[in-house]
Amino acid sequence: MTFSIPTGDRVKAFLEEKVFLGQPLTLELMAILLVYFVQGIVGLTRLAVSFFLKDDIGLTPAELSALMGIAALPWTIKPVFGFISDGLPLFKYRRRPYLILSGFLGTAAWLAMATIVDTAAAAIAAITLSSLSVALSDVIVDSLVVERARQESQSEAGAIQSLAWGASALGGLVTAYLGGLLLEQFDTRIIFGITAFFPLVVSLVAGLIAETPVEQAPSFSIVRVQVSQLWGAISQKAIWMPALFLFLWQATPTADSAFFFFTTNELGFEPEFLGRVRLVTSMAALVGIWIFQRFLRAISFRRIFAWSTVLSALLGMTMLLLVTHTNRTLGIDDHWFSLGDSLVLTVIGEIAFMPVLVLSARLCPPGVEATLFALLMSIVNLASLLSHELGALLTYWLGITETDFAQLWLLVLITNFSTLLPLPLLFLLPKASAQTETAQAPKQLNAASTQEFAAMHPQTREASVPPVGLDLELQK
Repeated sequence: MTFSIPTGDRVKAFLEEKVFLGQPLTLELMAILLVYFVQGIVGLTRLAVSFFLKDDIGLTPAELSALMGIAALPWTIKPVFGFISDGLPLFKYRRRPYLILSGFLGTAAWLAMATIVDTAAAAIAAITLSSLSVALSDVIVDSLVVERARQESQSEAGAIQSLAWGASALGGLVTAYLGGLLLEQFDTRIIFGITAFFPLVVSLVAGLIAETPVEQAPSFSIVRVQVSQLWGAISQKAIWMPALFLFLWQATPTADSAFFFFTTNELGFEPEFLGRVRLVTSMAALVGIWIFQRFLRAISFRRIFAWSTVLSALLGMTMLLLVTHTNRTLGIDDHWFSLGDSLVLTVIGEIAFMPVLVLSARLCPPGVEATLFALLMSIVNLASLLSHELGALLTYWLGITETDFAQLWLLVLITNFSTLLPLPLLFLLPKASAQTETAQAPKQLNAASTQEFAAMHPQTREASVPPVGLDLELQK
């Protein structure tokens, strides 16, 4: 059941071919992309949260890194949301009510930040609730994307994924500069209050999702079958080996929080300029997506991970020039150097991260694709959490504080070199590319298990094309 967009046939055909990568233009597709767009829009608070925790709450760089890792916890338990959605439908629907609930949770979280939050514990609780809101909506919309992506031909591989990721990046682009500009004019709490409106959009568009009501009552038996299927899938060598690599690749420590303190306290970057940096990086993210979609889909996962990791590590070393103020000796202003560095690193980072999404979706065998995809993304997100905690630990050990950045160069050196550590394990990845069948295709689940699941979950469809999906991450 789909609803066509009421527009001229020629305009619609042009949009479908040139803008929507050949996907049929329906209200449901627009609703799905709008959910991802809102996920990007809430990035309006990114700078406000950082300044709020740094200035109003008084956290140190190590504390900020550690607590922001905690706020990412909901992203590490995404399969739980999938189990709940599939096994415990609300008002006879598995998707719509949970999208509505996620919107209300997000609004409540940001309203709390705008009014009553005044301690570190309360701030992390509210930020974690907002993270839960986005993670819940992401699981639901990911399941919709995966189901529809499995209908793609090999020539269209990654189209829906690229549209969804692009919608999120576009949302971030809209608010990137605006977040810094508003922070120069208004208090952080006002920005939190403005942001509280956007999650409600997710609740409003939930009704556009085409979904057939289920007749059976909520049952934990579906959850039991899913857990059994999930274990049967993840125990396959073709799945756990790439998952292990993705975890190790993403788990290396990050210097993000310490670098934020350096740019604001040492270099004196104002919120407006940091918003400008975010604008540049959001545009660069779209460029990276386009480069991957246009030129790199036929290149093997191993080669893309290898070259992008090496390039990211080498280019990341340019931060040493900023940390040691060598750029000033070279006659390059701090602001211009930071803009150029962020642009290049973001493009490379997006090119490196797109195969994570494609590979994770391709590893999902029919019958458990949505939940297994959520689990794979949770593994990557757990690695991101570990990355922040390791970064916090290194920041503390090196004695880096809100005013002492003498050892920041060493932190940058360690974090960049550590990204090269997983490279000897590239053999864990399949030899295939995003545009070819995975060489070590995961086996289908046994027939009895699949039939039992299908009987309780009639929306699951078999298809010969591997699924392609999307997830939003805390990227390093």
